[in-house]
Amino acid sequence: MFSRFTTTALGGAAVLALSACASGPTMAPFSQADLPAAVQVPAGHRVAFETAAAGDITYQCQAKKDMAGQYEWVFMSPDAGLKGRKGERLGKYYGPPATWDFNDGSKVSGAQLAVAPNGSGNIPLQLVKANPAMGSGMAQGVSHIQRVATKGGVAPAAPCDAATMGSKRVVTYTADYIFWKPA
Repeated sequence: MFSRFTTTALGGAAVLALSACASGPTMAPFSQADLPAAVQVPAGHRVAFETAAAGDITYQCQAKKDMAGQYEWVFMSPDAGLKGRKGERLGKYYGPPATWDFNDGSKVSGAQLAVAPNGSGNIPLQLVKANPAMGSGMAQGVSHIQRVATKGGVAPAAPCDAATMGSKRVVTYTADYIFWKPA
């Protein structure tokens, strides 16, 4: 069984297949060189670890604020599993607030700093400033989290109007989350 990670998040990105066994091929470290400047982690940081997420995002049909008679799908919550480079289960991602909860008992939450588009039908790339981690483990010392290589996850195309107000829809998505620590 193979896990897929991308080395860059934009067009022309090379996709490498990694074997789930320990003797599998190695992968070049993540490079943010091809990412938009808005979602690049500041100099003085290094990649601590990478995860691949696969899961769902829930949206709810709500009335647009201060716009009588208009409705929109509103992001409610993500729910995704996190796997490591070798396919091992590392934890889960959920919110709000955005929280990465690891099997070693550590977890980190954060606040969005910036987003950048990643093509039609894909949720945007994202840069998050991490809060201090809870528990000891892999989340300790994480300063920034990038969401890259996004696929899917956008608001549903289903009608959102007075008749469907309050209804929820779940859409699937995948993304890579790159965790950074000070160098």
